[in-house]
Amino acid sequence: MRTCRRVVTVLALSLAPLAVWAAVPVEDSNSGYNNSGSSYPPAGYGTNGAYAGGPATAAPSAQGELFNQLQRMQDQLAQQQGSIEVLQNEVNRLKQEGLERYQDLDRRIGTGVAPAATPDNSSAGGAASAAGAAVAPPASSEPSDPAKEKLYYDAAFDLIKAKDFDKASKAFTAFLGRYPNSQYAGNAQYWLGEVNLAKGDLQGAGQAFAKVSQLYPKHAKVPDSLYKLADVERRLGHTDKVKGILQQVVSQYPGTSAAQLAQRDLQRL
Repeated sequence: MRTCRRVVTVLALSLAPLAVWAAVPVEDSNSGYNNSGSSYPPAGYGTNGAYAGGPATAAPSAQGELFNQLQRMQDQLAQQQGSIEVLQNEVNRLKQEGLERYQDLDRRIGTGVAPAATPDNSSAGGAASAAGAAVAPPASSEPSDPAKEKLYYDAAFDLIKAKDFDKASKAFTAFLGRYPNSQYAGNAQYWLGEVNLAKGDLQGAGQAFAKVSQLYPKHAKVPDSLYKLADVERRLGHTDKVKGILQQVVSQYPGTSAAQLAQRDLQRL
């Protein structure tokens, strides 16, 4: 009897694990479903357990839409910043060109023909009156009077040194109208071009520089005026004229500073 009880006990213990395993649901590897009716893997996950995204028709989250808007704003700002940099570079270039013109004018004033001596009190009033009279356009040219011509020319040149370019332009124009055959006329014509260039009046500057060689072909300022004319044509965008003018300076006025500058510019073209 005791032997039979031990046999029953052993059998019961050996069969217990089978009962436990029987309670565990069995997975169907072919259908992808277990015997409880739930799917495996869960929706949105791959067979390796990694998340593969939700349904294709799911709407983007509010955070995702906000991120997209911010990204678009950043792209627009980057484009605007690029445009601003281009404009700033253009402004800086124009400022540099203006500065170079003024520096060049200052250098030329320092080596100009007009005397730099300051008139005394007795002649100061006469020079001022001459400048005022020179601004008013004359009806016709006057007879040669070297002393008076010099007074008018010096007064106009003083306006350049004072950097009053508007009045200087009018003064030189009036001087040339009164004294077109003056010994100072060639210089006056050249400086009229310089002050117009300093004012930014490219058309007026080009006309003034061209007249130096046209009206006073033997004048010492012709090489400089032609070189400056080439610079004006370049600024106006008339590149087809620039090379010819520079070549004229080099060939007709060798050894001059204008020819050296023209040769340098030709090499850069």
